[in-house]
Amino acid sequence: MKFLTIRKEEKEVLGIQTDKGIIDFDELLQNHRNTTIPTDVMELIHGGKEMVKEITSYIEQLDTESVRYLKEADINWGPAITSPSKIICVGLNYRKHADETGSPYPETPILFNKFNNTLTGHKQAIKIPKTTKKLDYEVELGIVIGKTAKNVPINEALDHVFGYVTGNDLSARDLQFVSSQWLLGKSCDDFSPVGPYLVTSDEVEDPNNLQLKTIVNGEEKQNSNTSDMIFHCDEIISYISKYMTLTPGDLILTGTPEGVIMGEPEDKQVFLKPGDEVTVEIEKLGSLTNKFVYE
Repeated sequence: MKFLTIRKEEKEVLGIQTDKGIIDFDELLQNHRNTTIPTDVMELIHGGKEMVKEITSYIEQLDTESVRYLKEADINWGPAITSPSKIICVGLNYRKHADETGSPYPETPILFNKFNNTLTGHKQAIKIPKTTKKLDYEVELGIVIGKTAKNVPINEALDHVFGYVTGNDLSARDLQFVSSQWLLGKSCDDFSPVGPYLVTSDEVEDPNNLQLKTIVNGEEKQNSNTSDMIFHCDEIISYISKYMTLTPGDLILTGTPEGVIMGEPEDKQVFLKPGDEVTVEIEKLGSLTNKFVYE
């Protein structure tokens, strides 16, 4: 199933894509009461696969004539994940990306974190901070944890996944390398758009074999496959779970392939500027588009 977050005035509510269109659960439950169906994506994730089954059954029993279906153009999109307890990112996790930056392949996953202030949604405008002149894009597969994971073996790791999202790990390169810590360059407001959909794991047969692309102002910049990852999704989950407990709703951004601006020769680097439009897309998960504006 494909879930989404709809921004409505002062709140963010759960939506679902169906064959007939998008259903706003907040609106639906006002007319078709059901006290166990969540109206928030984080509640959905905590409910796990059993909640997905309950929602499926609930929708199948609805009188479709009494349901209002929305089009994608009608949606004010929120982030597909709204309040994870952790956002964990993996650096230099694609062979060709390491090659283009002249970096050795890491022997263990390089981890860093982002915060919830970085989350935003599909079609939302992103303000470029005045503190950077070198803003870069990074298409990334996002893993959303569905059940608590601690010391999980690799062969059981994917059983702990609720679903997957398309993400853009925006990176201010001049801030990223001010020090040995990458925090400043990664954690500015709205630097982690995710969406448009949170796609349940059953719809993704193999997360380690998905095409992913970045398109900037209509021009393709990144085109690769998650099979080029140095550490695959199951390995990443297992590794992280050795050091910290992963809980439902945690978001893991798994790294970006080659084609980033930083990988170009310095005299050919053209960083993002106000007016640019960036689309990142991943097979089975959908396309996430944001336009950049002045702060």
